[in-house]
Amino acid sequence: MVKSQKAVTEDKATDGADITQLRARFQKAMERRRNWLSHWQDCYEFALPQRNAAASNQTNGGKRLDRVFDATASDAVEQLAASLMAEITPPGGGWFELEPGGNVANADRQALTEQLGRAVRILQGHFDRSNFAVEMHQAFLDLVTAGTACLRLEKADLHSPSALRFTAVPLRDLAFEERSDGKMDAVFRKLALTRAEILATWPGAKGFADDDRDDKDAPKRFTVIEAVLPATDHKTGYELCVFREDGDANTNDLIYRDRFDVSPYIAFRWMKAPGEIYGRSPVMKALPDIKTANKVVELVLKNASIAVTGIWQADDDGVLNPATIRLVPGSIIPKAVGSAGLKPLEAPGRFDVSDLVLSDLRDRIRRCLLADRLGQTDQPGMTATEVLERASENARLLGATYGRLQAELLYPLIRRALYILTQTGELPDIPLDGDVVVLRHAAPLAQLPKRVQAGQALDWLSRIAALGPDALAEVDLPVMVRWLADQFGVPDHLLRPSLPPEITEAV
Repeated sequence: MVKSQKAVTEDKATDGADITQLRARFQKAMERRRNWLSHWQDCYEFALPQRNAAASNQTNGGKRLDRVFDATASDAVEQLAASLMAEITPPGGGWFELEPGGNVANADRQALTEQLGRAVRILQGHFDRSNFAVEMHQAFLDLVTAGTACLRLEKADLHSPSALRFTAVPLRDLAFEERSDGKMDAVFRKLALTRAEILATWPGAKGFADDDRDDKDAPKRFTVIEAVLPATDHKTGYELCVFREDGDANTNDLIYRDRFDVSPYIAFRWMKAPGEIYGRSPVMKALPDIKTANKVVELVLKNASIAVTGIWQADDDGVLNPATIRLVPGSIIPKAVGSAGLKPLEAPGRFDVSDLVLSDLRDRIRRCLLADRLGQTDQPGMTATEVLERASENARLLGATYGRLQAELLYPLIRRALYILTQTGELPDIPLDGDVVVLRHAAPLAQLPKRVQAGQALDWLSRIAALGPDALAEVDLPVMVRWLADQFGVPDHLLRPSLPPEITEAV
């Protein structure tokens, strides 16, 4: 059906109003982000210079370590990101489970459990075959350094071994809005693309004039804004609007418009101060010590260069030419007979106290970035009690952050992945509503409280055994063995099948 001229004019007027509002929201979001840019720049420069995701003028392959003299912070950042990867989303899998909810009848629970187990295996297979481990690690690096990270999850092409494709989006390209309920799901992403790239990313994109065509030698790039915003007018899902940053609302329409049932952007934070949108990171907490340690090492190196080469003085007798003197080993410096020649200038003092200051600074940096806590729970020579105590301490240290990551990362990630596999027809629609299907996080960090409880139970059992056989007889050992197996995550097939209650009573 062909639209009338009046209808086309009304559509253009509506698009123009939408663009005006979108540009206003985008500019406001960029203005709120402006105060964070210098802070992010310092964090990346001193703690993660190889991935300066806050700089807008970074050059591929360029030097980024010119001002960095101490690698304590960068080493600790990589250790913390790797620990988060291993403790929350381990590459080996097994970090999430789907279980029947409380509203499922007992008669249907067994069949639903089998179906959900099959769905978990299919979903985990797609995670394993995708680039999830690589991009998730990059996102954790951003999280530890800047306090805010963003992961984009979209459907892969047909030739990919997995239906999932992940991208860790740099902070320099993003601006966020936060809803009243605390969700940071309104995303503006700034992209510089050629016309061919725009058409490949959003087929059917419009709003290009004849002079916008690409030149073969130097393709013209357009700065476009991809806005993924929660739907308005009490609708569910998200609206996708792509528009030019420097366009004119009176002459240019939206480049592309679409709709998502589930947002492809997953933004999450380390911690958040009240009234702020973006998160704060452990690097921000340790930044004063990081800068001080970096400066101390710089001064130590300067002092070392002076100690090696020295500072010299000479009489200006018209014979000695300081411009021709090179202070290198084995060199012979001529001097006039009877002249004093070169004399070393004694330094006013030594910088030996720097070792004590630097050691204290490095310890505080590692403590702030948890490098001295995480990854040390299973070292050789540690007793079982020491392992449990350290595991319990790690759970306390990461408790608040882990709770936020569950809400902002894990649940949206699994929900988006299930939605993509539902669209491809590999899985049925699985509602993660908590009533029919419950998402359980089964990563090592989530299992720490269970292991602590198991350790306490084993300690109690050893004390009971010390009281004698009569006291130990009061413990239902088969039940306790199965409970301990559940606490430690032991597979069911390693245990003997339990007998029905009526057979047990007869025996």
